[in-house]
Amino acid sequence: MKKLLSTFTALVALGFAGVVNAADLVVYTSQPNADAQATIDGFKAANPNVDVEWVRDGTPQIMAKLNAELAAGNPVADILLIADTVTFERMKAAGQLLAYKSPEAKNFDASLYDADGYYYSTKLITTGIMYNTQAAMKPTSWADLAKPEAKGLVTMPSPVASGAALIHAQTLAGVEGLGWDYYKDLKANGAIAAGGNGGVLKAVASGEKAYGVVVDYMPIREKAKGAPVEFVFPKEGVSAVTEPAAILSSTKHQDNAKKFIDYLLSENGQKIAAGLGYIPARNGIELPAGYPAREEIKLLPLNAADALKNSEKDVKTFSDIFGTKG
Repeated sequence: MKKLLSTFTALVALGFAGVVNAADLVVYTSQPNADAQATIDGFKAANPNVDVEWVRDGTPQIMAKLNAELAAGNPVADILLIADTVTFERMKAAGQLLAYKSPEAKNFDASLYDADGYYYSTKLITTGIMYNTQAAMKPTSWADLAKPEAKGLVTMPSPVASGAALIHAQTLAGVEGLGWDYYKDLKANGAIAAGGNGGVLKAVASGEKAYGVVVDYMPIREKAKGAPVEFVFPKEGVSAVTEPAAILSSTKHQDNAKKFIDYLLSENGQKIAAGLGYIPARNGIELPAGYPAREEIKLLPLNAADALKNSEKDVKTFSDIFGTKG
């Protein structure tokens, strides 16, 4: 039975703890609701005797809830499955994660999991450009969104509401020829930044906006359903988050938590990810329809240590440019 919580106070955290005491595993995730349910259903099919509770919200909100629980000395989650590795680097340094060497790791590139076994990437989620098919300009680069043809027609998520949006902003900020000046140009061109990726998808698909900065799977899915949208991997390259999973060091269900990690990384778990429209992290799994070949996707570099160190400053820089808090 899923539990959807959006009030992040220690009082609610303590109350929820009583509700899930009977659960065999508690998962906190930033996955969309349908994806989280599919993930849990797949795990339960392979482990029918494990009762799983799950909580879903954006990465910043999930972390606010978890941090409130940690401060109260009553963390509920066993598993954390969120957008980015930067958060896990912080938690690893704070001793909040449990090291586990999954036997499934041998099927992944070493860059996609922590060498000490503290967290594992489960997929690649890139951020690129979506546009409504009625738009006059068909963008091919990030620079196109700052052109006069896109004036007042661009929307994007805020790093305050989306972990992927923060990683994206930090990535482009480090690209020669883009940087924070690029975001200033977008603002001057009438771009807006607010909320999460779902709002961007809705605005562009409905025609309210012509262009959006958004995670790949959303418009690719909607196009397959007949929505008037296209997704572009800009020529400069794309940022990526890898939706890693980790076991909390405070887990009360260590064995089940290890089973969950193994399942996410397994061939079946990765095929479910691909079936949901994501680029699987595991080698040898076919990409979903609508994506180019993996080698055609240019990933822009990001130093996780620097991103961690600068995260608060970068959120403030972005918010100051766009004059928004979320």
